[in-house]
Amino acid sequence: MTINNENAGVNVGIDVGKFQLDIHIWERDRHFIVENNEAGIREALKTLKRYRLERITMEATGRYEMAFASMAFEMGMPVAIVRPILVRQFAKAADQLAKTDKLDAKIIARFSAIMQPRLTTQRSKNLQLIKDLVTRRRQLINMRTQESNREKVSGKETARSCNRLIKAINKDIEWTENKLAKAVDDEPAWSERKQLLDSVPGVGNALVWTLLSEMPELGTLNNKEIAALAGLAPINRDSGKTKGKRRILGGRHNVRTTLYMATLSATQCNPVIGRFYKHLVGQGKHKKVALTAAMRKFLTILNAMVREGQGWAY
Repeated sequence: MTINNENAGVNVGIDVGKFQLDIHIWERDRHFIVENNEAGIREALKTLKRYRLERITMEATGRYEMAFASMAFEMGMPVAIVRPILVRQFAKAADQLAKTDKLDAKIIARFSAIMQPRLTTQRSKNLQLIKDLVTRRRQLINMRTQESNREKVSGKETARSCNRLIKAINKDIEWTENKLAKAVDDEPAWSERKQLLDSVPGVGNALVWTLLSEMPELGTLNNKEIAALAGLAPINRDSGKTKGKRRILGGRHNVRTTLYMATLSATQCNPVIGRFYKHLVGQGKHKKVALTAAMRKFLTILNAMVREGQGWAY
C-alpha cells in the first residue's frame, strides 16, 4: 500500500541493468526509466532530489550500480546497496512470482520501505581500489588453482599451455599484491589496525587486506555480532522437542573464505588457535566443526585486539 502524504519521506527502489535503470518511488507509486550512463543518472538524481528521501535501495550487481551510487553519494543522498538474495526472499514472501524490470524495481522499493536496510557507507576512491584489487587477487588465485589442476591431468602438450598461463597469472598476482600493498599504505586510518593484525601469528597479507577492505566494522562490534557478520555464528534449527543440528549460514563469504585459509595456517603456527583446535578434535569433534569453531575464535580475538588497540599478547 503506497502513501500519498507529500510530506512523508520516500523509499526508492532501483533495478540496475547494464544499459538502463528502472526506478520506482514506493510512496508515490511512480516508475520511470533512465539510461545507465552519466546523463541518465544525472536526470534520475535531478528527479529524486525533489523528494525527501529515506533511502535509495539497489541490489549489488558487481559493478553496474557503482556509477549511480557514487554520484548519489556526492549529492549526499542515502543509499543502501543490499545482497540480491535478501530481495529475492522478500519477493517470495510477498508472493510475487512474476519478474520484469519494472516489477523488480517496485519490489526493491517495497523492500526498502518495509525492511529499512542499513545505509551503505561511501567509499573513497582508494578504498574502492583496494576492494577491487582484493577481488582481483582472489580471482587470479582461483584461476591459477584451476590451471594447476588441469596441468596435473593433461598430456605434455596441453600441460605446457597450462604452465604458460600459470606463469602469466603469477606475474599478475605479484603486480596486484604490489598495488594492494601501496594502496593500503596510502590509507592512513588503517595503519594502526594493520600493525595490530600483522602482529598475530597466522595472519598474512591476504587476511589483513580482506578484513580491512571488506569488514570495516572490525573492532566496533561485540563477539557475537562480528561472528554473525562473517557468517560464523551457529544458527539454531530447533522445533518443539526436536533439536536440529546447528549450522553457520549467511554472512560475508569472501571474509569467511580467506579466514578459513588463515585459520588452517594458524592451527600450525599460532599457539592459542592450535591448542584450541587440537582440544576440540581431542574431544571427538569433527575436524570441520573444530576448524569452524577455531575460525570464530580467531576472528573474535582479532576483533578484541582492534577494539582495545592492543597487539598480540597471548
